Amino acid sequence: MPEVIIFIIILAILFDISNGWNDSANAIATVVSTRVLTPKKAILLAAGMNVLGAFLSTAVAKTIGKGVVDPKAVTEIVVASALFSGFSWNSVMTKLGMPVSASHALIGGLIGASVSYGGTKILNISGLFTIFSSLLVSPLFGIIFGFFLMKLILKFFGTLPTGTINKHFGRLQLLSSGFMAFSHGSNDAQKVMGIITLSLVSSGFLHSMEVPFWVILICALAMGLGTAIGGWKVIKTMGVNMLKLEPVHGFAVETSATAIILGASHFGLPVSTTHVIATAIMGVGATKRLSAIRWGIAGKIVMAWIFTLPACAMIAWLTYKILTIFIPA
Repeated sequence: MPEVIIFIIILAILFDISNGWNDSANAIATVVSTRVLTPKKAILLAAGMNVLGAFLSTAVAKTIGKGVVDPKAVTEIVVASALFSGFSWNSVMTKLGMPVSASHALIGGLIGASVSYGGTKILNISGLFTIFSSLLVSPLFGIIFGFFLMKLILKFFGTLPTGTINKHFGRLQLLSSGFMAFSHGSNDAQKVMGIITLSLVSSGFLHSMEVPFWVILICALAMGLGTAIGGWKVIKTMGVNMLKLEPVHGFAVETSATAIILGASHFGLPVSTTHVIATAIMGVGATKRLSAIRWGIAGKIVMAWIFTLPACAMIAWLTYKILTIFIPA
């Protein structure tokens, strides 16, 4: 059904734009809050590096495409329902200024739509175990990496005047923020590549999960466009409201998060870039004092994370039921 495939591709582009819109905070919140770059320059840097990062590999795309369900066991309407769910959730949360995990939104949507179509028996339990393991463990690494990298920096440079430290690390933050945006593109853009390829396989247009170049290209550009739009409320929440950041802290946060995300992308593991950088901020903040972190804001962010996956699963489940009233499954 070519019309449905075109509809899916449009939804996928919208989801990627909403992902970049919300996750622009991941790439530039710290470099903007530390005043190393102006918002406009930071957005241009992040958008460009996001696009480049999307071309790094397709390992994560294959994990998403095959890890939740068997591509041949679902229909195009399942994929459309999952994408609509994720796009809707991302857009609403961004308007509210809440950083959410596009990974949780997409995976939750795919689970909900798949169960609505064929029950739990069509889910890939071993694949889901791998996906959930990486999603759960990566935030812990964010806290650990952020904490110990900041401690290491303070050990070697802590005796220098604060102004001198921030001057030098402000320059380094130009690199770390660029690589943070690159790593974001390397993991998050691939998730939608996997979903589009899944729909092409399930509809018979492709016979394997090899991601076509045109899919990589449109996902890269959509992610870059979403980042360029910039979710300013989310940027304020991440970069200002949760913790007062200086350039040295921004460098530690971005470097820690980049290492984790690029490592996950190399092994084909989807991670929540939102969770990784937010927990890296917490880890870095803990080196100052625990009270430096605004736990009220952090608590609201965590609640948004917790509700994302089940909420998107429910929205996708209901969307599938509604769509199949009008379109035969």
